[in-house]
Amino acid sequence: MPKTVRAALVFFLSSILVPLGTVATVLGAFLFLPLPATLPKPKPTAASSMSHVYDINGNEIAVFREYETSIPVKKEDIPEILKQAVISIEDKRFYSHGGVDPQGTLRAMWADIRGEAIQGGSTITQQYVKNAYTGRNRSVARKVREAILASQLDRQAPKDEILYQYLSTIYLGGGAYGVGAATQTYFRKPITQLTLAEAALLAGIIRAPSYYDPRVNPDGAESRRELVLQQMLDQKRITPQQFNDAMAARIFVVGSGPNPKPPLTAIYPPERQQTQFPYFVDYVSKYLVAKYGHDKVYRGGLRIQTSLDPNLQTLAEGAVAGALKGTKAPREMSLVSVEPQTGFVKALVGGRDFGVSQVNLALGACPPPAAPEQTGADTSTVPSDQPVCVPGGGGGRQPGSSFKPFTLAKAFEEGITPERVFPAPNAYTYPHCIATAGSSCTVHNVEGEGGGAMTLRSATVHSVNTVFAQLIGVVGVKPTAELAHRLGITRVNADGTDAVTGRQFQSSLTLGSPDVAPLDMAAAYSVFAARGLQNPATPIVKIEDSTGAVLEDNTKRDPKRVMAEVIADNVTDVLRGVITSGTGTGANINRPAAGKTGTTDNFGNAWFVGYTPTLSTAVWYGNSDGEVSDPLPHGTYGGTVPASTWANFMSEALKDVPPTDFNQPAPLKPVADELDRQARGGIDPGYRRYPDNTPSGGNFTQGVPPVRVAAPVTTAPPTTTTTEFQEPESTTTTTSRRGGFIG
Repeated sequence: MPKTVRAALVFFLSSILVPLGTVATVLGAFLFLPLPATLPKPKPTAASSMSHVYDINGNEIAVFREYETSIPVKKEDIPEILKQAVISIEDKRFYSHGGVDPQGTLRAMWADIRGEAIQGGSTITQQYVKNAYTGRNRSVARKVREAILASQLDRQAPKDEILYQYLSTIYLGGGAYGVGAATQTYFRKPITQLTLAEAALLAGIIRAPSYYDPRVNPDGAESRRELVLQQMLDQKRITPQQFNDAMAARIFVVGSGPNPKPPLTAIYPPERQQTQFPYFVDYVSKYLVAKYGHDKVYRGGLRIQTSLDPNLQTLAEGAVAGALKGTKAPREMSLVSVEPQTGFVKALVGGRDFGVSQVNLALGACPPPAAPEQTGADTSTVPSDQPVCVPGGGGGRQPGSSFKPFTLAKAFEEGITPERVFPAPNAYTYPHCIATAGSSCTVHNVEGEGGGAMTLRSATVHSVNTVFAQLIGVVGVKPTAELAHRLGITRVNADGTDAVTGRQFQSSLTLGSPDVAPLDMAAAYSVFAARGLQNPATPIVKIEDSTGAVLEDNTKRDPKRVMAEVIADNVTDVLRGVITSGTGTGANINRPAAGKTGTTDNFGNAWFVGYTPTLSTAVWYGNSDGEVSDPLPHGTYGGTVPASTWANFMSEALKDVPPTDFNQPAPLKPVADELDRQARGGIDPGYRRYPDNTPSGGNFTQGVPPVRVAAPVTTAPPTTTTTEFQEPESTTTTTSRRGGFIG
């Protein structure tokens, strides 16, 4: 063997293997030899401090505090089925190992050394030690100390005592520490009455309380619950009959819809302090938990000043109550009002009675966070300056034609003007579309209106579906989705997919096929009102922690330009006509205003979303349990009840605000565009124009597309329009629940 190789081998053995062997020997001695050891005293539980919530004027409107944070339970009261559920999923060798699983511990340490997320490896004893002695600081030293203390604890305490202390203190989400508190907060019953289905749910939460919280992520919690039951069956801790019975009792969040038939695992909403404005406070809570996590909000002693204007909130609640008078559940209405210049949510109503249903219909559905199995951590959403998706309103509601302004804005960005002429037939069939069961490739106008040709402006004002079905073919589905996402529609991804289901949107996107939140619609329209500037919607003005340190300060927000002024101004100019002479005349408040109606197939949902220069408001009207069971009365369009409700609220909300007019669209100059015409495969957009004023439309640093607004076309395009459309899609739905948008 060459001397150099020998020297390298000696160096490797002396420098790496010998130290590793020494460490392993010392660690093994601590873990497995009967050394005398004295455990430190458990850490005192961190004191919980309530957070105070204030309105825009500094008046307290709520406190956030934990209810039932800890309910002591006797050892004999914990059901055996809960113990077996926890052991099966967390530590199946609990009764046979010495407090530490060496293989799992070394694997976790090695992952941490390499900078990877620690995933598993901890026994129940180690988890208890981490909570009671060492804390959660991620380091190799902490992991070593945890293993040593777990081994020492296993020698000094009986297994049943360790399991009891673990179950009495483990965090199970929703502010609940210990299985007694968790049983009370989720199921509203004493722990002695716990069923197998409920026990499996609690055991599943332990891995990642934020992710598997059944109130926030019922689908994720259900999948985890079923995994626990499968593990219990595989380990012969339950019988096949017990397994089948428990599997049938799926999770249902009480208040999220009509109660299904038993069996079910009923999850109750958290107990809250009484407040004058429950829907807005609920929104604030969900918003903050999404950004900062449950503990900081409910245990951190924060001082939270919100954007709530109590006068506007009272007016909003009165407008909704007036619109719902004479109706009964599930007939519901939601109203959200956003200040365009700041993004502050000034008023938010999520239904007729929060005491009856805690489903906040002003909100929608959000994609669950990345599973902890993928990230290795149980983390909350990272704060950002992007629109925050706030869950809690079920799946959201289809906006119908109130989604059309996003296609309109994209058309303006692509060089199409409001005066562009399109065929306007009574019915239009998407080219190369293949219909599937329950769907159709043909779009109809409301009550057969249409025929001839009309400008894009007129088609918007009168909400002509067949024109917008053609327009989406010109500008594209994905570009339209990107614009909607850019403006704050969180359910629509920029790549044209549904953020919750992953489904690829088709041409029916322009007619309102996504399920969206009234909050998002009010926020997105506020960008038009702010002339292309965006401050994402927020209920927060300022937050200070218990020491006075500022966590968030929105008093001087820096808006981001997401759309050129000329585009926003042109959209507003067109949408003003909806109120003055189109489908939304019921929203006329005798001052400059713009907006759009929306109605879905079979009168399932009716919307009016509109704005003035100082306030953007969305109104949704429909049924909380979906559109199929009991649709709105025939003829209930967005221009009827929603528009009049919008007008009632806005008239009062702005009565002391001097009327201000919108800016006229910026002057434009023509630029020859023959190359662009050729690039578009024969489509003739006329002349492209750019705004004269560079600051508002010529220099973009934040991803806003260049402005391309075409001059009017004086003659109608050919009646054969197949070449104007993008590649064919597999299917579009216009007559099922997910389509058929009529106004």
